[in-house]
Amino acid sequence: MANSAQARKRARQAEKHRRHNASMRSMMRTYIKKVVNAVEAGNKADAETAYRAAVPVIDRMACKGLIHRNKAARHKSRLNTRIRAM
Repeated sequence: MANSAQARKRARQAEKHRRHNASMRSMMRTYIKKVVNAVEAGNKADAETAYRAAVPVIDRMACKGLIHRNKAARHKSRLNTRIRAM
């Protein structure tokens, strides 16, 4: 365990950041699932609306460093491909 005051503070900060990052990651996954569920239901209008809502969230997570920019691009590309294939 942390022995110095500085190390204890860093441990507190790391835990706070970990919880926040987990929340943001979960939010992003929820937006992605909304698109996937709309595609699987066969509702193209809802899928496109959900996709337009998900793209800025995915981009924001990539800018914050929560996910890699290539992963963000991959998610967007695959979602868009599934919508176009409907």
